Amino acid sequence: MAALLLSAAGGLTTQIGPWYRSLRKPRLQPPDWLFGPVWTLILGMAAWAGVLAWEAAATPGARTRIIVLFAVNAFFHFLWTPIYFRLRRPDWALIEVTFLWSSCLAMVLVLPEFSRTAALFVAPYLAWVTFAAWLNYEIVRLNRPFGAA
Repeated sequence: MAALLLSAAGGLTTQIGPWYRSLRKPRLQPPDWLFGPVWTLILGMAAWAGVLAWEAAATPGARTRIIVLFAVNAFFHFLWTPIYFRLRRPDWALIEVTFLWSSCLAMVLVLPEFSRTAALFVAPYLAWVTFAAWLNYEIVRLNRPFGAA
């Protein structure tokens, strides 16, 4: 359920308009329609990873660690879209995505303490964010400067 809400919220806050369409994109840029299904699948897997880790956690303290890990990740996941699309600042989003990537890496590294399967379920999330960060970098490189009046 959380993954569906996160995906829906991301979709509702992402408006791909003329500004985005006018940006020069790298050759490996997937078609725009692909992002929604990929994010839905990846976030669904991450949500299931959270359930697996939660069920495997032996103590309330361990469950608190899992909640904090996922909450920090959700914060950075939500933050990227408005920076990139609403503020039209891919350059700032490139800085922000390093925090999102770090939170994904933390999930991959911490979740095996509770469930190896949970860590495997979030590995595609880390891979996709790595690819998305590269796309973000390339868009900045191909289109800078941003924020000019």
